[in-house]
Amino acid sequence: MAHRLRPVGAGFVETAPVRLVFAREISAAPDLVFRALAEDVPGWTAWFSAVTFARPVREGAGREIRLRGGTRFLETVLTAERPEVYAYRVDVTNAPGARAMVEEWRLAPAGNGTRVQWTFAADGTPLFRFVLNRARPGLGRAFRNAVISLDRRLARP
Repeated sequence: MAHRLRPVGAGFVETAPVRLVFAREISAAPDLVFRALAEDVPGWTAWFSAVTFARPVREGAGREIRLRGGTRFLETVLTAERPEVYAYRVDVTNAPGARAMVEEWRLAPAGNGTRVQWTFAADGTPLFRFVLNRARPGLGRAFRNAVISLDRRLARP
């Protein structure tokens, strides 16, 4: 059953009880990576294997996301500052125990490419926080595989 989460701001990525931070350098330029994150929401299904459905809602002010396994999110875009940061808050989800979630993608030039940093910030019941912390290695692999796939996709002519 879907439930509404606490409406937190972009600063939640610094104060959340659970903060999972992953980073990787890729060869694509920051502007291309930002465009893929913020402007081609349906394209997420082509490079982030956990995402099975993605579409912008509310004229681009939000997103509807579905993941493998059936988890669903209705999100609000909090920050879209080209080409440095893209962040969104989960407003409604069917993930049990979740109380607040924000994801932030920070992009910085790295040589001829981009350093991509993803922060997954969350609060929830003690069991939710425990499970999320235990999921860190799997989320790290998912992030790594996604940005490698995104880099390959952006390198295509």
